Amino acid sequence: MDVPELLESVYLLVPEEIATENDITVGDIWDYLVHDEWENALGLLEELGGGHPLPLPFWEKLADAADQLRLERSAAWCHWRCSEIRNGVIRADLTLRPAAEARRTTPIPGPGVLRPMWGIGHLSPAGEPAVDIAGLWVEDMPYLEPGGRATVRLVPLTPSQWKHVRPGQRITMHEDRTVAGTAVILEVRPQTAVRSTGIHSSASA
Repeated sequence: MDVPELLESVYLLVPEEIATENDITVGDIWDYLVHDEWENALGLLEELGGGHPLPLPFWEKLADAADQLRLERSAAWCHWRCSEIRNGVIRADLTLRPAAEARRTTPIPGPGVLRPMWGIGHLSPAGEPAVDIAGLWVEDMPYLEPGGRATVRLVPLTPSQWKHVRPGQRITMHEDRTVAGTAVILEVRPQTAVRSTGIHSSASA
């Protein structure tokens, strides 16, 4: 599909009654579509999807449209949401250790690039602490500085390993054997039974 077809098919997946925090509805988005304002329409569809649970095909098609429009951050976010639907949603309050106390001295990129290790309570066969991998997205910030604090989203590489994680639980972030940061779990939502459109996400976890 080309961009207009993709955005129109995404538009049809949005219930008429939902709106953004600024009271933007699908009717408003249609005005952008009929005037060929694809980037504006995509941004509003992305905003609508941010506050409401919408199906996997919504995010798959929106990701494809963003890729075609070369909107890199929007494409990354849509691919990330596809991964969350497939693997579950975990949100946490993360505080990084200061640069003087940790291996990392540069900011963490915000848009889902990093896949650090996490100490979530597992032990190795020898009884040593074990870690599990999860992708990291920093909410509302392009990057997170050492010593900084932000709400983050995690997509586990192996969702079954994270089934015991609950809100209020404290976990640790690692890029090597040392602790790079500490996070408190805010929200846990299990993976959703999904039906794919057949569009393959290159950024899926």
